[in-house]
Amino acid sequence: MPATLHEHALFAGGPVFAGVHHLNPDIEPHAHDFLEIAVVGTGHGRHVTSRGEHPLRRGDVIVLRPGAWHGFRDSTDLTVANCCLSAQALRAELAALYDIPMLRRMLWTDPVASGTHGVAIMTVDPAAADEAIAEIGLLERDLKADHDRPGRVLGRLITVLGILADGRDPEQKTLESAIHPAVAATIARLEAAPAHPWRLDDLAQAVNLDPAYLGRLFRRYVGLTPLGFLARLRAERAATLLAHSTLPTARVGAAVGWDDPTYFARRFRTLVGLTPTEYRQHTRSTAPTQLDIPEALS
Repeated sequence: MPATLHEHALFAGGPVFAGVHHLNPDIEPHAHDFLEIAVVGTGHGRHVTSRGEHPLRRGDVIVLRPGAWHGFRDSTDLTVANCCLSAQALRAELAALYDIPMLRRMLWTDPVASGTHGVAIMTVDPAAADEAIAEIGLLERDLKADHDRPGRVLGRLITVLGILADGRDPEQKTLESAIHPAVAATIARLEAAPAHPWRLDDLAQAVNLDPAYLGRLFRRYVGLTPLGFLARLRAERAATLLAHSTLPTARVGAAVGWDDPTYFARRFRTLVGLTPTEYRQHTRSTAPTQLDIPEALS
């Protein structure tokens, strides 16, 4: 079975993990309980997700939300640099990234859009990809240093994200204003208690807005309705439980707020691309050792 990669095994207590890899063999499909950004450099290969196989080219940037899965086929001297962010840190010390419009779209909005199954692929200028890969290599070096370098690691991370945001094709860029306070407050409320039986009326009342207006604001800033965002959040939490625990799938669904097992299976498959049982079968594995990391992460 392919591995599920766990942040507790890779991140060494910090919010970031990084590496540059040169692939020749196939990399079997695998899942993550963290957010991964994979930048493609020189070489050839095909990317595998629940939506099928697609050829890779220099400058492709793959963003996977927690719970998403992918793999690589027919790789020939393929350079892939991974910059991975802790899901917990994205709700805590890295939460401020959400307030930066260009990063919000890259890390949150695009991967959770309808039909993406938590995976978004964008294209940057090849020179920007090479620059980002070089910076990820330096980030990897800083993470492996004998003493902690949290300031330098954070600086490298922001540099990588900035390079990728600036390097996007012009037609992929959009201008967004700072997130609306009501949307930020609603997101915080949903993330704090995703299993709660939220209704749009309740969420709107909490921020003193008309439900229809809150829905329009959410679509503008997040790309989903509030309840659509909640569904993606529940799917990500369910994916972590399916990979980490031995809870029956019905209890996993109930734990994230989907009490009806049939409804849970249908919603999870829509959002992740596999049923809960299929996802568990594809991801059930012991956590990878340090020796497994370079191959498995790519």
